[in-house]
Amino acid sequence: MREILPGIFTWPWFSERHGYDFNGYLVADGGICVDPVEMDESVLGELSQKGVSQIVLTNRNHFRAAAKVKERTGAPVAIHPADAPFARSKGTPIDAELAHGGRVGPLTVVDAHGKSPGEIALFWPERRLLVVGDACVGKTPGECALLPDAVLDDKPALCASLRRLAALEFDTLLVGDGHSALQGGRQALQRLVARLPS
Repeated sequence: MREILPGIFTWPWFSERHGYDFNGYLVADGGICVDPVEMDESVLGELSQKGVSQIVLTNRNHFRAAAKVKERTGAPVAIHPADAPFARSKGTPIDAELAHGGRVGPLTVVDAHGKSPGEIALFWPERRLLVVGDACVGKTPGECALLPDAVLDDKPALCASLRRLAALEFDTLLVGDGHSALQGGRQALQRLVARLPS
């Protein structure tokens, strides 16, 4: 794991199919593990040592290594109820539900539905930081993109969600897939929004 911002750690898992990294995160303030991706024993040990109090999944497809982290740390797994059935069908134990406007440690749960009905983002206004799962991806450094239409449940709803996210006051954009933007994240998201169909 590496510390990319004070108290915020990440580790990658390269997806050969997609050609970029999937990213897991740990927010030390509150011990929030977001979208844990596959990991080796050293990363799992480091997560356990730093302390995980809750595992948060931003969408149904990011169950990934949540069960492994839960087994090691005992932390409960939380997801929006609209995406919970799919995650459970993949063998992921779900212990808690996320609600729009709710808090997970210092993070506020924000509606980002469209790719899936229960997609959420996590906003930390005091740190000017936004975490997204699959609402957008960072295929190239400093730029945001959508996933292919074939995997989007409701593209118009996703476009509307992204417009709302782009109106938030943030600078750092951490993405579940691809390259995050530690600076200029809002501008990158706004450039994507400007290209979206109206």
